[in-house]
Amino acid sequence: MSDAFDLYRAEQSRAIDRHATQALEIPAYTLMKRAGEAAWAVLRRRWPGARRIGVACGPGNNGGDGYVLARLARSAGFPVHLVASGPARAPTAMKAAADWSAIDGLVAGPDAAVPGDIDVWVDALLGTGLDRPPEGAVAQLIGMLNGSGKPVLALDVPSGVDADRGSAPGDAVRATATVSFIAGKQGLETGAGRWLSGERSHAPLGLPQAVFSGQSPAAVRYRQAALARWLQPRRREAHKGDHGRVLCIGGDHGFGGAIRLCAEAALRCGSGLVLVATRPAHVTALLAARPEVMARSVDGQDEFDALLEAADVLALGPGLGRGDWARGLWHSALASGRPCVVDADGLNLLAETGHALPSKCVLTPHPGEAARLLECGVADIEVDRFTAAQTLAARFDAVVVLKGPGSIVATEGQAAAVIDAGNPGMAVGGMGDVLAGVIAGLLAQGLQPWDAAVCGTLLHACAGDRAASEGERGLLALDLMPHIRRLANPQLREDGGT
Repeated sequence: MSDAFDLYRAEQSRAIDRHATQALEIPAYTLMKRAGEAAWAVLRRRWPGARRIGVACGPGNNGGDGYVLARLARSAGFPVHLVASGPARAPTAMKAAADWSAIDGLVAGPDAAVPGDIDVWVDALLGTGLDRPPEGAVAQLIGMLNGSGKPVLALDVPSGVDADRGSAPGDAVRATATVSFIAGKQGLETGAGRWLSGERSHAPLGLPQAVFSGQSPAAVRYRQAALARWLQPRRREAHKGDHGRVLCIGGDHGFGGAIRLCAEAALRCGSGLVLVATRPAHVTALLAARPEVMARSVDGQDEFDALLEAADVLALGPGLGRGDWARGLWHSALASGRPCVVDADGLNLLAETGHALPSKCVLTPHPGEAARLLECGVADIEVDRFTAAQTLAARFDAVVVLKGPGSIVATEGQAAAVIDAGNPGMAVGGMGDVLAGVIAGLLAQGLQPWDAAVCGTLLHACAGDRAASEGERGLLALDLMPHIRRLANPQLREDGGT
């Protein structure tokens, strides 16, 4: 499976379809039949024991794909119950519906009784055509699918999911699996779209790369194999000075654990030297837990200036607080001009002050912090995570990691990156502190801010997935550390060899 996969908006997807039918002279019904065949193959692989198939069709071409699948299933000897929200209206879908009727296929209305012995439902109601909350018969059938208690295979996009924004403006199908056709849909990779899609797969329908001519990806999805792009084996003659010096700044009273997690993560991903500027009360405990860290108590400006002078990169914010002590360190850190990763209370102070950032900064907000930075509500962030991340990047002239399901990395002038890793077990205190340390550590090792942010977020999420192999509930931030080290060395085989 490719380590990077191009994603497109719905409008682009439709343009790609038109290019296939017009420039490449592939009949639209040929593409529809290929889509139905690909979906039927996915259904048979995913649910090999399924016998009775339910198909819910809408009036457009997504419904046409469903009619094709229904015909294939019935021709293969499977009982099929097909229910439609209304008559097929798109010309190609009308042809598919006619072919279904030609083999005596029946079409039930949305109010018809539903057999109780359906093994798998197919969602072919809306596809990428959503521009408002579903209503009427379509909404009724979405409710039926969700209430059936049966697995659901969505065709192209779960009905009700915005294929561009990854949100659902109203009712949406909760798919067990989704198969997308031709172009990858960016809305399936983040936010609600990610979990509503279930297990995602892609069917190119046998089209050549030329079909994407003139369309630049709106985003790019990254998976674990991409780590090898950035994490090359070290030179044999390397020494600690080659791998950068990170200064982690934070740990106000009662928050010493946050800065410890950040510092250890910077070490585990390969930083040569890691310093910590924190409250005096935390130094002893930090050194006892992680003696490799050079922890310093900071009460005055002279002490802090010496640490800033020694650092290449700053990780600013874990456990920092927002009192006078925190504000003094925060202002001095930004004034130093050092590249920095700004997280947690560093972001909250940024939202309060609007302070200009030095170049080569990475911001790592969760949706709540992003909302404060953009002076809006969390719901406004989640309704369109791509736009939120890109707006933040433009406003602060920085690389932005918008955390959450399918974390997004954005910067001006570049397609967004979407991280295809991570799990709900990572929704626990300390995970963001670890991410800040990982990205800072990669910056210190010479990666540019964009590369450090994409690689670091991917490394962090993949480590979280490995740590969750024993269960998501109860996962701790420290559980990621051995996996961060392992994944930061992708040249190693799984058996530990090289």
